[in-house]
Amino acid sequence: MAERMLKFVHVSQQTPEKRGVNERREDFNEIYRSYAQAQAAVQASRCSQCGVPFCSVHCPLGNHIPDWLKLTADNRLEEAYEVSSSTNNFPEICGRICPQDRLCEGNCVIEKGFESVTIGAVERYITDTAFERGWVRPVRPRRELPQSVGIIGAGPAGLSAGEQLRRQGYQVTVYDRYDRVGGLMIYGIPNFKLEKEIVLRRWKLLEEGGLRFVLNCEIGRDVTMAELRSRHDAVLIGTGVYKGRDIGGPGAGLPGIVKAMDYLTASNRHGLGDAVPEFASGQLDAKGRDVVVIGGGDTAMDCVRTAVRQGARSVTCLYRRDRANMPGSMREVNNAEEEGVDYAWLAAPEAFVGDDHVTGVRAVRMHLGLPDASGRQSVEPLEGSHFIAKADLVIKALGFDAEDLPAMFNEPDLAVTRWGTLKVNHRTFMTSLPGVFAAGDIVRGASLVVWAIRDGRDAAAQIHKYIQASNAALAAAAD
Repeated sequence: MAERMLKFVHVSQQTPEKRGVNERREDFNEIYRSYAQAQAAVQASRCSQCGVPFCSVHCPLGNHIPDWLKLTADNRLEEAYEVSSSTNNFPEICGRICPQDRLCEGNCVIEKGFESVTIGAVERYITDTAFERGWVRPVRPRRELPQSVGIIGAGPAGLSAGEQLRRQGYQVTVYDRYDRVGGLMIYGIPNFKLEKEIVLRRWKLLEEGGLRFVLNCEIGRDVTMAELRSRHDAVLIGTGVYKGRDIGGPGAGLPGIVKAMDYLTASNRHGLGDAVPEFASGQLDAKGRDVVVIGGGDTAMDCVRTAVRQGARSVTCLYRRDRANMPGSMREVNNAEEEGVDYAWLAAPEAFVGDDHVTGVRAVRMHLGLPDASGRQSVEPLEGSHFIAKADLVIKALGFDAEDLPAMFNEPDLAVTRWGTLKVNHRTFMTSLPGVFAAGDIVRGASLVVWAIRDGRDAAAQIHKYIQASNAALAAAAD
């Protein structure tokens, strides 16, 4: 192993090549080129194979990262894929969209100056190679079970749970209110981070494995929760959170001020070839416009980079804290800066300017004060520091809250927390309704795709225990 690994001391970190800025500003294709096999093996060989792999510890899925890096360095790629996919239902997706700089790579024990192993890029390379060579196959359970599970939501939590349950042999039906499978991965994340063919390919694979999908189906309208509970032995709610947080102040209702998810969904649907009236009319198209995006998370980064590709005249990100305190991935911030996005750090919106349509955002400069109860520095306005950021399209990317599911599902007994997320037993994932479970963002609040996958896998294990215990109890009662 010493010959093949630990090469970080004389092999420098090399990420996959990016396409040129001028080229990538003109389309929505992914910006990173793929590793060649030799490059992937060399970069994987930089792993130190440390005794306590902090990359795995800080991965929500507990991926066996040093193991598949070692196999990649040895050019044993099929085995690397088997190890990678044993803990992750969608490694080709996580390799593209996980904020590795905050998770695995950010906790690599290789000291600064040598730089971390490029874990995400190698993960993507392994799975893309596996698809190309036919190693990725649909689930084939060893035996079919008569019990069925209904899953509400075809996002990462629902899909990962569905695949795990199908692996056990359960009959799985996934219900979703949209017309495609993938949830946020299809309609929220832009192509330059995750090309839609990657998600659609997984959808096809899941169908081949026996998962059944009922699309354009809204719970509470097309089918009731009571019907689902009578139809299935267990139900999992994995709807995610899509209700955009709002901002008030003078002029907040002016035309030209839109929510991030409306904007991103319109762009993604347009890219998929759908007819989108709001896009065709220019309402949700940034072409030729001065765009201000309010927020500092990954959704805000998706919005600013989308606006650039749509041909915006100017794009400014308005964030009330500084660069070091941005919740979004620094990698995405850097990519956006390369592509021409301006950042107004330490600036908070106070009002929106305009008569019949927004023409600007009036903001005030902020400074960082003492840490608050959460440990983050408080932000305080600087007197007399107001300015106006020119804008005829303002996009609010302020985070997401849960929709009122008890009302939507017409199920008042479904208990929620004070934040509106579903209340569950955190050991069993069961809600206040017997046999109804919940996982992903609808429980933990807006979070990462990788956490939704983890929650879906854990919920599937608890659903399996519940159904088996219920069967055992019925058998004992029959005796």
